[in-house]
Amino acid sequence: MSTQNEIVIVGASFAGLGAAHYFLKHILPLLKSQGDGKYHVTLVDSSSHFYFRVGSPRSMVSKQMIPDSKLFLPIADGFKQYSTSDFTFIQATATDWDPNSRTITISLAHTGKSKTLNYHALILATGTRTATPLTSLHGDHTTSQQALDEMNSALLTAQSIIIGGGGPSGVETAGEIGHQLNGYAGWFRARPSNPKARITLYSGSDKMLPMLRPAASRQAETYLAKVGVDVVHGVKVVGSEARGDGQTVVRFANGEESAVDVYVPSVGVTPNTGFVPQGLKNERGYVKTNAKTLRVDEAGPRVYAIGDVGSYTRGGVMDIYDAVPVVMTNVKADLMAGSSVTDEKARAKVQDRLYEPNLKETQIVPVGRSKGVGAVFGWKLPSFMVWLIKGRDYMVAQAQVMVNGTKWEKESKWTPRDG
Repeated sequence: MSTQNEIVIVGASFAGLGAAHYFLKHILPLLKSQGDGKYHVTLVDSSSHFYFRVGSPRSMVSKQMIPDSKLFLPIADGFKQYSTSDFTFIQATATDWDPNSRTITISLAHTGKSKTLNYHALILATGTRTATPLTSLHGDHTTSQQALDEMNSALLTAQSIIIGGGGPSGVETAGEIGHQLNGYAGWFRARPSNPKARITLYSGSDKMLPMLRPAASRQAETYLAKVGVDVVHGVKVVGSEARGDGQTVVRFANGEESAVDVYVPSVGVTPNTGFVPQGLKNERGYVKTNAKTLRVDEAGPRVYAIGDVGSYTRGGVMDIYDAVPVVMTNVKADLMAGSSVTDEKARAKVQDRLYEPNLKETQIVPVGRSKGVGAVFGWKLPSFMVWLIKGRDYMVAQAQVMVNGTKWEKESKWTPRDG
């Protein structure tokens, strides 16, 4: 009887879904054709549904524009196309990882019971979480759905709002809230004539959108003013506390405080690495990843990290799209070469595919429902193109593409370099 080799993927957001579909579509058929052992993929995630968080800024203000059905999609449904003998999805949270015994311990969502998974290969794709379930999963998807519901309700009567953070999420959120509550100023006005709410974004730096050129940041600030959003630079939000009267007290690094009806934190992220041994994490808590091969070299053979959880990346969905073919090419090479000592010579002949980060200016940021700033590969995009690409619906159709694996229908071709 042939041995079953378990491929465990922890995390089922953009990176984990990409890795799972890529393996099942392009690597598993090749391994089956070799006939030496069985392979099975187990995908683990704490949520039963994928959250297309890209669309959260608009859903935050109106679920009529982007309903739950477009943002939250059942993960299992996307894998019905594969045989159950090849794939299993488990809703669970990883609680422990022992690289020496090559096991992952998970806590099952519905029972709380622990289960230990042995792995032949392990792909870590647990990503990061934001400070609020509005913009990332905090356990099951229902937590984020409830947070969006509560924000929709709170904005109906809110008169004072603070957004903490001047990255793309903060700018997009401020723009959506401003447009929803204050409307958009006409051609000859810098600000709405009769704003409903006082909205302030604290960038915490000397400019917004640090990955874009200064001119884009200034333009975004102009667009925010058009929807009644004030921008304050040089003041950083350091904390908040809900009061009994429904308001939230926001604390700043300069010692000042402000009580507002609604506070949306968009400051920083935390890697989901609580289960990872301390020695395999860097000083910021990210998995120490080979920046070229995307292997976790210190964790033993056939262990990889992809997406925001890895130390190699600046983060973001576009970076994940670039990384999936790289890491999966190396997964395929490692599995094809074998794992025993006698296979070292065979492994040495296999050339690694190397990850090359795209460091060119690339970011697309809608500001309200009709404007935006951005650049792709260093080329500035006009506001209309930002709206066309992302601003009109926040690309929600891509959610189904990710869950179903259509994004990875074709294998990424790569030719090893000579020498």
